[in-house]
Amino acid sequence: MNAFEMMEEKDHEEVVFFSDKKSGLRAIVAIHNTTLGPALGGCRMYPYASAEQALTDVLRLSRGMTYKAAVAGLNLGGGKAVIVGDPKKDKTEMLFRSFGRFVQGLGGRYITAEDVGTNVTDMEYTRMETKYVTGISRALGGSGDPSPVTALGVYRGLKACVEKVFNTQSLKGMRIAVQGLGHVGYYLVRHLHDEGAKLIVSDIDGERVKKVVNEFNAEYVEGDKIYSVDADIFAPCALGAIVNDQTIPQFKFKIIAGAANNQLADEDRHGKMLIDRNIVYAPDYVINSGGLINVYNELEGYNQEKALSQAKNIYDIVKNILDYAEREKIPTYVASNKIAEERIYHIGRIKQTYVSKSETVMRRLERF
Repeated sequence: MNAFEMMEEKDHEEVVFFSDKKSGLRAIVAIHNTTLGPALGGCRMYPYASAEQALTDVLRLSRGMTYKAAVAGLNLGGGKAVIVGDPKKDKTEMLFRSFGRFVQGLGGRYITAEDVGTNVTDMEYTRMETKYVTGISRALGGSGDPSPVTALGVYRGLKACVEKVFNTQSLKGMRIAVQGLGHVGYYLVRHLHDEGAKLIVSDIDGERVKKVVNEFNAEYVEGDKIYSVDADIFAPCALGAIVNDQTIPQFKFKIIAGAANNQLADEDRHGKMLIDRNIVYAPDYVINSGGLINVYNELEGYNQEKALSQAKNIYDIVKNILDYAEREKIPTYVASNKIAEERIYHIGRIKQTYVSKSETVMRRLERF
């Protein structure tokens, strides 16, 4: 499949490849849909094995951002950037400033932010060359690290699932398995611990594990053993595609609700497998939308209280999706997709009507 076919498969509007030999920059920006507003999405840095692998990832991630913004009620489209490189070895000021110049050249159709492999410092370098960047430090008028707001949204969405499945809003005594103890995972664990949940955790970073085990009295399991633990809830906060043919048969969970992106390796097949096993799944791009909500607020002048309030509302958004899925007898990810698509469709119709009326008025004025 060539690049054009890959774009057309999921209705992407635009894909731009950037290359700068001096800085070593090789990047791709994908803009999926701008019906609701300019495309906003993070910049991921990863040592992709090939350009095709990088393109596949940026197309998948940018489409997810369209749906995430639409369901969250934000006036944003979906976009994403990927930089090919090792974030532990290849980062320089020159590289991110070069990236910033390319983003500036897109004229505001795409707004970047931090993502996996990038951080606030990288975005500040990017900001030296473009105004179309969010996720910068509080000192520069930004919101800083979005992880606490993302974690709050995941926590609230998880509680909505608990109410649906267990008919309670309390997590006290619930056994919750958390995979991934990075920034979001850590803050999520803190919320869960404060409410009295019993925690089982896993991470490839030994220092992170030690910190969480000591601070929150969590139980640690190695690697893939997290998929088969006896727990009520599974909160994946690391890798994508971890709900798959190999892991699903091991699950004893009643709920999957976590921060990781693209948790279903195959939406249709694995979504159905979860239904067959009576496992409630909180669509990942819905429950982890707190980070996007946080940086969106930078565009209007950052107000942390407003961002936190909007993130808390993820509880109601997830609850609405679960009720819709039950009512229509469809998987939860299908329900969330439909809600997103309906909003995009109706806003698009309103915009088109406005444009048509404006064109009609202009043609009439031209007669005078």
